[in-house]
Amino acid sequence: MIPKHDAFFAAMPGYSEHDDALVTKLVSFFPNNKNVHSHNAILVVMDANTGIPKAILDGNLITAKRTAAASAVATKYLVNGTPEILAILGAGCQARTHFDALSHLYKFKQVRIWNHRFESAEKLSKDVGAVVCKTAEEAVKDADVIVTVTASPTPVLKKGWVKPGAHINAVGACRTDWHEIDPTLMTSVTLYVDDVESATQQSGDIIISKAKIYGEIGEVILGRKDARRTETTLFKSMGIAIEDVISAKLVLDRLEQK
Repeated sequence: MIPKHDAFFAAMPGYSEHDDALVTKLVSFFPNNKNVHSHNAILVVMDANTGIPKAILDGNLITAKRTAAASAVATKYLVNGTPEILAILGAGCQARTHFDALSHLYKFKQVRIWNHRFESAEKLSKDVGAVVCKTAEEAVKDADVIVTVTASPTPVLKKGWVKPGAHINAVGACRTDWHEIDPTLMTSVTLYVDDVESATQQSGDIIISKAKIYGEIGEVILGRKDARRTETTLFKSMGIAIEDVISAKLVLDRLEQK
């Protein structure tokens, strides 16, 4: 913690023996930043056989893309049928990458965007061809897939607004005392996470609501847990180091091919 700025700095090391990859992400979060990113990160890649530094990569861009990719995977396994309406609450870099990743999987008939700063939602909506909404409730009405990617410390999504059987990717609220999702909604969904240990220790949405986790999305992919598609599902994304490790390897492999 950096109390003076209500901020934090963290290191997320990861190693994949299978992929021969050794990476550490250095990430900071300064929630009071104005006109600059609140999250900033770099990925430090080391040679997994010698420990010699190999590269320093843009952690902001890679984090935004790998987080959206994880949400896309969760949506693929948990969404009920073929989704037609996508709602995004938030208008920052994660909103844009989530639009890109989910639009790669599905051809939505309508995409709606809301943000607490209307001008930011308006700009993103124009960039991606979405409908800008004045309220979060308006944005999520009858939506099949909902993404929350805000920096709000208090809930922006209420239970009564979400249609039964919708799928939610909850990405914001990265502190233990913040929550984007109304606790009554959290306790009513079938809840999936990327990692149970980190989710129970770091997710304000889970800690505050005391919601019960059904399983990890990896367990669904491996067939160890059911994908309960007909129920209202929520994937709480915290981000795990192995996502950075594999993403960094993909980037370096592509560079080496060139």
